[in-house]
Amino acid sequence: MTPTTSEQELYRFLEDRFACAQACTECARACAVRASLLDPDGTDGPERARRQGILCAEVCDTTCRMLSEQNCQDQAGLRIQLEWCRAVCLDSAEAFDGRTGARATAEACRACARACADFVAALG
Repeated sequence: MTPTTSEQELYRFLEDRFACAQACTECARACAVRASLLDPDGTDGPERARRQGILCAEVCDTTCRMLSEQNCQDQAGLRIQLEWCRAVCLDSAEAFDGRTGARATAEACRACARACADFVAALG
């Protein structure tokens, strides 16, 4: 017995949702760690990266919680959250670019942004 098209679509939807939540979790962890390692020295650069890392961790954590709620039926609200998460992740990746030891964090941010965009596309 093979799944029907609607069952296949549901499986793909759930897989995309899980991949996005997983990417958000990884990004939140990486940003929180990176932000804690930055010591603001009064210039705009490190402080901006630290603030952006904290914001990104919070937005990704909130997005992940929304994605894990089984009763989250508000697609418009979910779409807005995903778009916000994608934008914050891209800004964070830019803030971490070129920082010593922050390459993996910037990549985690970009991976999360891609996962959010992919999931928005899956929502239709």
